[in-house]
Amino acid sequence: MITIFIRTVILYTIVVIAIRIMGKAELSELQPYELVILIMVAELASISMERVEMPFINGVVAIFTLVFLQVIVSFITLKSEKARAIICGKPSILIENGKIVERELKSLRLNINDLIEQLRIKDFPNIDDVEFAILETNGDLSVIPKASKRPLTPSDMNIDVKKEGLPISLIIDGKINEGNLNKTSVDFNWLYKELKKHNIDDINKVLYASIDQDQNLSLHLKNKN
Repeated sequence: MITIFIRTVILYTIVVIAIRIMGKAELSELQPYELVILIMVAELASISMERVEMPFINGVVAIFTLVFLQVIVSFITLKSEKARAIICGKPSILIENGKIVERELKSLRLNINDLIEQLRIKDFPNIDDVEFAILETNGDLSVIPKASKRPLTPSDMNIDVKKEGLPISLIIDGKINEGNLNKTSVDFNWLYKELKKHNIDDINKVLYASIDQDQNLSLHLKNKN
């Protein structure tokens, strides 16, 4: 029992490290070869935990071998478009200039219902509103609406808008993020003065606080209960 517990803890740590090495892309949208690697890593970890008679080092070596292969393949696909096309495939245009491309649907073994379902998920219930629909190599559907159906933007109305920066978190759960504070043009004194303006005398009352590029402070207090 103790052996299984120790193996599980170690393998959990190893798998977390392995996924971190493979990169953040593995946690979002996967290419086919990335999905295969994750499935095999999970299977190897499971086998190493369950089969106590199997040398522990064998599972560890196998996992890191897969991680090494994934890093190599990722590097190759980064440097070579031809290799990427072979390994990951190419995007498929399902709707082009407002017309359904039947040959692509047939080659991908998709029917019209599948396409319409994916369009609804993307908030396009009417297929006539779509100019292009592209099935990406990771399986996600990219939809480009017709010009008449696109949301109105300030540039369409010749309106100049001010560039917005990302808000910077200064306080999270009653604690000041000094690293973020140093990235801004304000200091501790400014922050405490702003808190006093909002009648806040104890920083522990603040659940979240952020600052924008115009030095406007956004505050969210903790629930008193």
